Amino acid sequence: MRHAKAFRKFGRTAAHRKAMFRNLATSLLKNERVETTLAKAKDLRRVSEKLITLAKVDTLHNRRQAYAYIPEKAVVHKLFAEVGPKFEKRPGGYTRVLKTARRAGDAAEMAIIELVQEEYKPKAKKKARTKKADESTKATPKKAAAETESAEKEESSAVVEAVESDAAPKEDEAK
Repeated sequence: MRHAKAFRKFGRTAAHRKAMFRNLATSLLKNERVETTLAKAKDLRRVSEKLITLAKVDTLHNRRQAYAYIPEKAVVHKLFAEVGPKFEKRPGGYTRVLKTARRAGDAAEMAIIELVQEEYKPKAKKKARTKKADESTKATPKKAAAETESAEKEESSAVVEAVESDAAPKEDEAK
């Protein structure tokens, strides 16, 4: 049983799997978009997001960690010069996986994994309301019933006054 086993094995040895994800991550960072199977795209997301998080802070140690995983120096430079600063304010979710059509040969589910392009806009924080303000705005059932009754009385008295004021001038005109 494979309980609590996070990554898929893809029918490959550990070294082959590592090489495959190194190459996929390099291609993703170089081209900003890769088409692969859905399962590989989902696992690649975990790898690439960790690399992008490293690139948000440009230190020698982070660069060496990236060089240890990505075989091409030009891609590491692009990662730290362009990709990292672009996602500096974003707290995560740097990639997007889009499902596409099934592959013709073996009907494998295909997907496109790409870097997110739009600007990150943090959600506005809701203001914390004080307990006293909540209590004053909330109406108990008895208070609500009393308020509606008083509002109905005011409306009915206003209607009666309007009818009386309309009727009064007609009596004066008749005299």
